Amino acid sequence: MKAFVRAESWPIRGGFRIARGARATADVVVLELHEAGSMGRGECVPYERYGESTDSVSAEIEAACRSLRGKDAHEQLASIHAGAARNAIDCALWELRAKHLGTEVWRLAGLDAPPRAVRTLRTVSVDSPENMKTAAAELEHAPVIKVKVDGGADMERVEAVHQSAPDAALVVDANEAWSAQQLEAWLPRLPELGVVLLEQPLTAHDDAALEGLERVVPICADESFHDRSSFPEVVNRYDVVNIKLDKTGGLSEALHCAQEAKRRGLQIMVGCMVSTSLAIEPALLLASQAEFIDLDGPLLLERDREGALHDRGAGLLRPSGPIWGSP
Repeated sequence: MKAFVRAESWPIRGGFRIARGARATADVVVLELHEAGSMGRGECVPYERYGESTDSVSAEIEAACRSLRGKDAHEQLASIHAGAARNAIDCALWELRAKHLGTEVWRLAGLDAPPRAVRTLRTVSVDSPENMKTAAAELEHAPVIKVKVDGGADMERVEAVHQSAPDAALVVDANEAWSAQQLEAWLPRLPELGVVLLEQPLTAHDDAALEGLERVVPICADESFHDRSSFPEVVNRYDVVNIKLDKTGGLSEALHCAQEAKRRGLQIMVGCMVSTSLAIEPALLLASQAEFIDLDGPLLLERDREGALHDRGAGLLRPSGPIWGSP
């Protein structure tokens, strides 16, 4: 089995800003695994929040792939920590196996049907209330809009988006930026502004304050949730978990997380980093189990991979087997 790893940079339309900072490009790492005339691919997004960089993830992938052998390659991934590197390897192995067997990944995953076209949340990045109002006007027909906030003039931002797109349900994503005092003050105001979900208001280290908190909208764990090991802590603090393949370490663990979330009575958001469709195709296999689909990463780019079938204007994600997942 031969591995080829490369870093790629994809321009983001107008840039992208969350509480943690701004960026103009989506920097991804792509893995190609070649064996017996077939190739499997995986894409991941190194995330500084979790101590990852393009260089560190590339090196981790290369080191791990040197020891991958035969039919047990997937099981060998258990020794690699959950994160971006394992995600790329795991997804590449899924596609490689599908090609060896001449079938689709969704069948290998035991799903009843192929992934269908779905509508994703659309994202408004952190900015001034005026600029966010303008950005939301371009998405006024989106049924659900994610509003990024940073602990500043956040109620003004949410109100501005709601005024611009009054028929849209809003998901407010603080990316750990709120204090407990802000949460207490702002939480009661959210329903009147069209908010149906609040995502990761407090830091992962301080979210014990959510236990027993009376809430008027459900609260979603993002930075607090990584893989199945996260469930004991999040189950009493959150109502929804955001399953991202770059956090779970790939499709294999993500499928287990979805099962476990349902067993524990938690709703599911399937999410992503800002990436190309090569990273989104595997995540689409989880969409049928999710109450919230937040996979607009490719729609934020200036351009996507050749063969992508998504509709940016409609926020519609159409699976494309040639990009990933078909024999």
